[in-house]
Amino acid sequence: MISITSAELNYLIFRYLHESGFTHSAFALGYEAGINKSTIDGNLVPPGALVTFVQKGIQYLELEANLSNDDADMDEDFQFLQPLDLITKDVHELQKMIKEKKENLHRDKPMGKERDVAENERGHEREPSKEREKEKQHREKEQEKERMDNDKERATSKDKEKVHEDFTDVKMIGNKTGTRHDENGIGGEPEPMEICTSSTSLPFEIPSSDVMVLEGHTSEVFACAWNSSGSLLASGSGDSTARIWSIGDGPSSSSTQSGPANVMVLKHFKSRTNEKSKDVTTLDWNGEGTLLATGSYDGQARIWNRDGELVSTLIKHKGPVFSLKWNKKGDYILSGSVDKTAIVWDVKTSECKQQFEFHSAPILDVDWRNNVSFATCSTDTMIYVSKLGENGPIRSFSGHQAEVNAIKWDPSGSLLASCSDDATAKIWSMKQETCLHEFREHAKEIYTIRWSPTGPGSNNPNKQLLLASASFDSTVKLWDVDVGRFLHSLNGHRDPVYSVSFSPNGEYLATGSLDKCVLIWSVKEAKIVKRYSGSGGIFEVCWNKEGDKLAACFANNIVCVINVRM
Repeated sequence: MISITSAELNYLIFRYLHESGFTHSAFALGYEAGINKSTIDGNLVPPGALVTFVQKGIQYLELEANLSNDDADMDEDFQFLQPLDLITKDVHELQKMIKEKKENLHRDKPMGKERDVAENERGHEREPSKEREKEKQHREKEQEKERMDNDKERATSKDKEKVHEDFTDVKMIGNKTGTRHDENGIGGEPEPMEICTSSTSLPFEIPSSDVMVLEGHTSEVFACAWNSSGSLLASGSGDSTARIWSIGDGPSSSSTQSGPANVMVLKHFKSRTNEKSKDVTTLDWNGEGTLLATGSYDGQARIWNRDGELVSTLIKHKGPVFSLKWNKKGDYILSGSVDKTAIVWDVKTSECKQQFEFHSAPILDVDWRNNVSFATCSTDTMIYVSKLGENGPIRSFSGHQAEVNAIKWDPSGSLLASCSDDATAKIWSMKQETCLHEFREHAKEIYTIRWSPTGPGSNNPNKQLLLASASFDSTVKLWDVDVGRFLHSLNGHRDPVYSVSFSPNGEYLATGSLDKCVLIWSVKEAKIVKRYSGSGGIFEVCWNKEGDKLAACFANNIVCVINVRM
């Protein structure tokens, strides 16, 4: 039996309706909603999303058809209903709105000679004749079979939805479905699409001459990180390799780098026979930029020098390693695994210093607070703060209602931010067990968070400390942590946002999404200032230390280095 994804099913239905003459924007909205939903939950059929939008589109077409002839004299730019009305209101509410707006229109319509003058000035076109419409339908019927065959071939191709489903299986385990559940049961009505009403000017497209494309990986690139010198960029991929790219100083060029002189390949397998299941899921440079640590789906952590030589292999985990971090001093590495444990490794001896077994489910993220204490989060909804030498957690944070995807300490190490599938971000302090602030502005799962490099403990101590959160609702939101206040919603992406990164001075924020776009925002103005459109979904973005280059890793096997000219 041949199976297709919900995105492919939605596409077939959308194309069929569109080519049968149903061209109203409601159908486009329905198709877009179906695609966005399917890229998140991975289910074969999104719960009623497309059907609801199509139904409302048909109802709206019926309402339009029932308008009186007098209504044909209105401005062609005039609209009784907005797209958001179609999504959020039923047909009876729509009829009522149209009736009221028609009455207002008739009341305000110019009379007599003034009406005739206005009519002539508009000069708008009329509907196509019935004969022309019949001819069009006949022509489309003759081509229907050929088009549907083309649609089927196009819909069954592997695109970003398949990439996302594969990555979700690896990175976001724990029975994650991505479907929002309401308090009264599972599923429910489809969520309204967030309509971007921002009046910001169109972003400046980054020219290809400012982008260096790094080719060589043969599978999705999940992670990337610059070393402290800013000249070396590491990337980790599903092809069981990490790579260290030598970028050099000065502006990037549009040339493609793939030769051996520009890259060191760090193989996480000994032969082609055991190449499978060794995806490089995470990586991190030490503070000096001389050693690179990688975590793999095979459960091993590895340390490499900047020349790409394997220094040591850290073996003790019994499941995939999803997160690892160097401490600031550089003598310990912290790793978190699907085996529910976190391990602190002694870099000098390559041995396990201490294993922490507090969680009851896989660990998704880890982060050092200082050189000897750290936090871990899990699909068990818990966050634990632990310390070397202690047999139990020194602090336990509970409050999230679903798995916790990411945790990050602020630059001073006094505040811990977390984000979850429950669509909330929380701020925690070691001084109390309950959260200081809870942020609830997102509509869907929050995948990752980042602190601005500002405020106490940072290189920009006189600037305001901010938190950025990236969500499956396609938005990034900025928060004032001092008072626990929502600041801005950055509405520029069309698909889930997987990565955010502040520039070193804190003035800009880069975001990467499955919609294949890298956006650079002015933090102060909350506006897009640069945009780069790639050819694959984006899993991570990161700035170099100078803030003049931005790296992005893509689902179509490439890494891009963008020369940022502000």
